[in-house]
Order: sequence, then structure tokens, then C-alpha cells
Amino acid sequence: MNQQPIGIFDSGYGGLTVLKEIVAKLSGYDYIYLGDNARSPYGTRSFETVYEYTLECVQWFFTQGCPLVILACNTASAKALRTIQQNDLARIDPSKRVLGVIRPTTEIIGRFSKSNQVGILATNGTVMSNSYPIEIQKFYPNINVYQEACPMWVPLVENNEYNSPGADYFIKKNIDSLLQQSGEIDTILLACTHYPLLMNKIKKLVPEQVMVLSQGEIVAASLSDYLEKHQDIAESCSKNGQIAFFTTDSAEDFDNHAAVFYGKPVKSTHLTL
Repeated sequence: MNQQPIGIFDSGYGGLTVLKEIVAKLSGYDYIYLGDNARSPYGTRSFETVYEYTLECVQWFFTQGCPLVILACNTASAKALRTIQQNDLARIDPSKRVLGVIRPTTEIIGRFSKSNQVGILATNGTVMSNSYPIEIQKFYPNINVYQEACPMWVPLVENNEYNSPGADYFIKKNIDSLLQQSGEIDTILLACTHYPLLMNKIKKLVPEQVMVLSQGEIVAASLSDYLEKHQDIAESCSKNGQIAFFTTDSAEDFDNHAAVFYGKPVKSTHLTL
């Protein structure tokens, strides 16, 4: 695409659930999606490795003309975003912007919780980073945050087992473990972009009074607000309604899985970084 699209990055497929909501809200813009499937999952990797991989992909987006890149990946947002923003952008191109999915969520999560008891379901990497408790504390000092790592959830989704009876065991195990930390949790955030595909099962396993939030719509609304407030960035993004998909692994495999996350057929191109 010979334009200036908005870049959407994820370690695999999950970011497509975010892209889906962004396109629904901001359909006029051009987008490039990159899934680093060849090196996923990021959730179990070290901070240094996630930073290295994420920076490499961000730099690729810049070579494609993207003035703005969204890290639609909680692990990349937790382990790489701040370093890229503070250390790398000034060196690479100060006019570029890189945003994540953690801050938009933590800015508004307090609007949903009446008990000030919030649960986070996420990958090991996101939980270990402690990013959500730290960021929520900045906006809502009175909220208590409880975290639960769900190491089996992403493999269940990516292996098309998310609707299987076997998935129920792992989902229930992690939800029960989270709710045992506090009986007053009234809001649960799905802090991984894969997890919306498990929403039907999750809602059956949490008490009716507990609200379950996914990030797609939140991030899309936040991006819309960001572009309204930063007209220079908005004007630098091209608006032809085009979307291109790339993967670092098999394009055929990506296309077969991606439709489940994106909600419609996808045609991707293989990319070697």
C-alpha cells in the first residue's frame, strides 16, 4: 500500500479482535495488520526478547509509511511500549507515534467497578509485568487489583479448542482462582486480545453481577479520541478504507485462523523480517 496507514501489531491473531472494533469505529482510515506468528506466543518470553521483537516489527511498520502504530498486544504493551516511546522514537523518527492497549483500559476501568475490586485475567507475561495494577493505581488509587495468569487460554484459542468441553476445565480453574482472591470483585478485565473468543464460556462461569470487559471497543474509542485531539497525526494517516494483512508465518495458516478473530475472511501476505 503506497499510503500512510495506521499499523496494528500483535504477536499473533488476537490483535484482530482489536482491529475489528477499530475498523468498525474508524472505517475510513487505511490499516496494516502484522501478526508475528512465527515467534508467538510472546506471553512466556523475557522482557528483553519481547522488546527486541516488538521494536523490529514497529520499525517495519515505519518503513511502510505508518505514522502511528498500535500495539494491539498486552504483552508487547506491557514489556516493550514504554522503552520504545521513551528511548527509540526520538532516535528513529520523533514524528512517529506508538500506542498500546493497557493505558486506554486502565483510564476508564474505574467507571465500571462499584466495589473498587477489579480482577485481571491475562498471560503470564502481562501478569508478571504488573502493568495493570501499576497503571490502574495512577488513575484510581482506591481500586484493589487481583491478577490471574491463564497460560492455557491462548493455546486453546489458537488450536480451535475454545468451544470444546475441555476448555471449560481451564477456564473455570482460572476464574475460580481469581474470584477466590476476593469475594467482592465486580469487574473482570480480559487483558489479552485472544480472550474475547472465550467470552461465552467466561460469562457462564462468573456470577451474574460481575461485569466482564474486553478491550476491542475500549481501544477503538480511545483511538478515536486520540485522533480527534491530535489532528496532526490524524491528517498524516491516509484515508482510503484499505486494509492489508501480513504474517511472519504461513499466510495460508494465518488466513484460516484469522477469520475466526476478525469475523470475516482475511487474505494475508507472508513477511520475512
